[in-house]
Amino acid sequence: MKQIVSPMAANEIEGELQMPPMIMEHDTDPAKKIIAEIGDLSTVELFNNQILVATYIRPQKTKSGIYLTDKTTDEDRYQSKVGLIVKMGPSAFEDNAEGWFKGEEFNLNDWLVFRSSDGWNVTVHGVLCRILTDTQVKGRVNNPDEIW
Repeated sequence: MKQIVSPMAANEIEGELQMPPMIMEHDTDPAKKIIAEIGDLSTVELFNNQILVATYIRPQKTKSGIYLTDKTTDEDRYQSKVGLIVKMGPSAFEDNAEGWFKGEEFNLNDWLVFRSSDGWNVTVHGVLCRILTDTQVKGRVNNPDEIW
């Protein structure tokens, strides 16, 4: 018997069943919240092609009313794959001879996707962040809840 799955419940990617993104309930825009929490970064200096991204940590409640456990949200501190650009080095995302960022423009407050093992974890003004090399960025999303 073939299993029928609602297209709203799951997606099939390369033959594997993938769950849809977990849409979280936000009291405020997550980017605005991070920016307010991290505050003034004028005394933080990054060199060359380094970028500082604030780690996205999901709220505990989904839009459907499911509460995530503390362990689940704590895991975002170590396994998060999404962060908000809060500071960039002077040559971040500049194209080199290889054309790595050909035609792409990155700005402060963009949500970036990266491997959870990439970068250096730091805390800046009480906000968990990562310092990444620009070439460690794998993509960009409009909504941080799209990636897990």
